[in-house]
Amino acid sequence: MSKRTRVALIFGGQSSEHGISCLTAASVLKAIDKERFDVYGVGISKTGRWTQVPLDVVASYRIVDGEAPEVAEPTHDAVWMVNEDGCEVATRSGEKLVDIHGIDVAFALLHGPFGEDGTLQGMFEMMGIRYVGSGVTASAVGMDKHFMKVAFESAGLPVWPYVTASAHRLAHHRDDVLAEVAELEYPLFVKPARGGSSIGIVRVTEPAQLEAAIEEAQRFDPKLVIEQGFVGARELEVAVLGDPEHPDGCRTSVLGEIRVNAADGFYDYEAKYFDEDGAALDAPALIDPDLAAEIQRLAVRAFHAVDGEGLVRADFFVTDDGVWINEVNTMPGFTEISMYPTLWQESGMTYPELVGRLIDLALARPVGLR
Repeated sequence: MSKRTRVALIFGGQSSEHGISCLTAASVLKAIDKERFDVYGVGISKTGRWTQVPLDVVASYRIVDGEAPEVAEPTHDAVWMVNEDGCEVATRSGEKLVDIHGIDVAFALLHGPFGEDGTLQGMFEMMGIRYVGSGVTASAVGMDKHFMKVAFESAGLPVWPYVTASAHRLAHHRDDVLAEVAELEYPLFVKPARGGSSIGIVRVTEPAQLEAAIEEAQRFDPKLVIEQGFVGARELEVAVLGDPEHPDGCRTSVLGEIRVNAADGFYDYEAKYFDEDGAALDAPALIDPDLAAEIQRLAVRAFHAVDGEGLVRADFFVTDDGVWINEVNTMPGFTEISMYPTLWQESGMTYPELVGRLIDLALARPVGLR
C-alpha cells in the first residue's frame, strides 16, 4: 500500500472554460511532487461524462493552432464510490469495475459553472472526500456576480454601480431593468452572472448596443449583471491563500497589475489566453506601499465575505475616487504563468510549493460542517 497521498486532478467540465481547465491540469501535473503524491487524472467531457485520463494524455494538453485541448468522449465511464475506507474512483467496463483507485484529496481544476460553482463541491461533501479550495456556499457565491456583490456590500466593501437582470426580470419587467441601466454611465459591461474568463461579456459604449449585448450575454447565462465601466482605472489583483495559523486566517501576496493593450481597454478571453500581446502583467505592481496595504486588507475582507477557503484571487480597480472591488475568483487561472501562481512566486513561494500547500490545506480540513 502506497504511503503517498492519493490526489485526483479533476478537469474539463461542461462550462465554456473547458479547454482552460485542461491546460491547468497539465500545468499542475507537471508541478506536483511525485515523491509525495500518487496522481490520477479524472476528466469530464463537454457532455458531462466522467472518465479516467492517463497521465501522459493530461501532460500532452496544450494549445495547438489556436485551439485549446479537450477531454475526449469516453468509451468507458468513470464512477465514484464511497466505502468504509473512504472514496474510490473506478472505470466501468460492462458489468465490471476496473482501474479502481482510492482517493484522499480531490483537486478540482474546473472553471465556471458545474465545477467551480459549488455543484462539484457538494458532491465531495456528500461523499466525505477532502478537496482543495472553497466549500459549497463560498464557491456558489464566488461564481454568481450578483450574490458576490451582495456579500461584498454586506461586508462594507466598496462596490461600483451595477444592475442585476435575472431571466424573469428581463422577460417580464424589461422596462424596469432598462430604466435602472439608464442610470449608469457608459461604457457598460454586460456580463453573464455565472461565467468566467470574460466569456460572453460585451462592452457597450452607447444605448443602441444594449439589446444586442443582452442577447449575446444570455447565450451563456440567462441571468446577467450589467456594470458601469471604469475609464482610466488601474486593474490590480492580489492572491489570497488560506492559513489557519495566521491571525487573519489567510495570507496575501504582493499585488499584480494588468495593463491591457487593446484600444478599448477590455481584458477579454482572447487577450487572456491566446493573444501574447493582448495585455502585460506586472508582478509585483508598481504601487504606493500604503495603497498596496489597503488593497491587501480589502482582499482579506473579501475572502471572509464569501467564506473563502484555500485559495481566492481578489480583483480591484483603482480610480481617482478610490479603490473598488471587482470580484473574487475561488478557482482562478492556475497555469504556471497565470496571475495567481505568479503572484505567489513573486512573494517567495514556487508553483510546486503552492500546489503542495493547497493539498496540505485540504488534508488538514475536516469533512462535514466546519
